[in-house]
Parts: sequence; C-alpha cells; structure tokens
Amino acid sequence: MPPERPGPACLAAAPGCPAAPRGAAAGGVLVALVACGCTSWPGQRAPSPAPALNAAVTSSIVLSEYLLLLQRLVQGRPAEQAEIVASAQRDYDTAPTPSHELKLALMLGTPGHPATDLPKAQALLRELMADPEMLLPGERALTFVELSQIDDHLTLDAENRRLQSEAVRADQQRVANANHRLQAEMDENTRLRRELEEARAKLDAIANIERSLNERKPGSTGR
Repeated sequence: MPPERPGPACLAAAPGCPAAPRGAAAGGVLVALVACGCTSWPGQRAPSPAPALNAAVTSSIVLSEYLLLLQRLVQGRPAEQAEIVASAQRDYDTAPTPSHELKLALMLGTPGHPATDLPKAQALLRELMADPEMLLPGERALTFVELSQIDDHLTLDAENRRLQSEAVRADQQRVANANHRLQAEMDENTRLRRELEEARAKLDAIANIERSLNERKPGSTGR
C-alpha cells in the first residue's frame, strides 16, 4: 500500500500554525490555510479576544437605568407619568421578559402617581423571586429590597385597617350601649309618669268622694 499523505497544513510564516510540507503548491497551501482556520499573515497581529462581560458593571448600568426611569416617573407631570407606565405595560404585554416585568413592578410599587398598585407590584415581584436566576445580581437585589418594602407597607396597611375597623366597631358598640341605656331611662320615665298620673287620678277620685260625703251630712246646709 502507498504511504499515507500528510493532511493539509498551515504556512510556517503564519504565527501559531504548523509548518507546511515542502514542495506544496500555492493552491494547496491556500486550501490548507482555509482548512486550518489560519487567517494571520506574516507581519499581521492576531485579533485580540473580546473582553469578558463584567456582571457587576452590567448590573450597575441596568440599575442606573431603572433609577433614572423612576425619577422621571416621580417628577413628571400626570400625563407623562401615565405615558411612562403605559409604555412599560405595553413592553411587558408584548414581551414579558424578566427585565420588563421588573420595570413594570417597580413603577407600580412607586408611590406618588395615579397608577400606583402595590398588590399588583407585589405579585409581579414574587413571581420574579420564584425564578431569580433569570435576573442579574443587581436586579435580584433590587427585587428583594422592593418586595420587602412593599410587603411591610401592605402588612402595616392591613393592620391599620384592622385597627380602624375594630375602633369603628367599638365606637358603634358604645353608641349602641348608650342608646340602649337612654331608651331604658326613657321607658322608665314613661312608666313613672304613667304611675304618677294614675296616683293623681286616684287622689282626685278620693277628694271627690270626700266632698260628696261632706255635702250629704245633715245640718251641713244650716251651718
């Protein structure tokens, strides 16, 4: 059997490529270059690799964008506020990505504008925290902090409503008790007045009887 021929090789002048076999034709060398993926020519520097993406820098940029957007929302006029929230809602409805969901949740959870909706923001943030791997580290931290604040706010709000409801019920009970006592006193006064009128009627009747008896005694006319 004839000896095996060596496979395609790269030019020796190209940095990082093995030496080409002697006597290889120019066309064969070009094919070898393409096959080896050697694109560097003599005197040409190899392209530098793309810089690795820094997660901390990316998170910082993303958080800055969120904060600037929230600042615009709080400081804007009512029409601008409505447009910002509507735009975020459209983005989420069109593409419900974690970033769009977080942006909408942050807007709904920010007070100071008519579209504030803490329960809805809480639901969106809880959904994001159920799958935190989809968020950047900074987004996860922001989601956690915002959800904690909204949870505390809604808990305090519910407690205030409970205390107010209990206070209203207690006031209503006191008023009902006072009305009951007042009605009892009025009923007692009515009963006493009726008994007094009956006693006066009896006294009047007795006085009439005595007057009649005195008029019937003999000699009363002469005297």
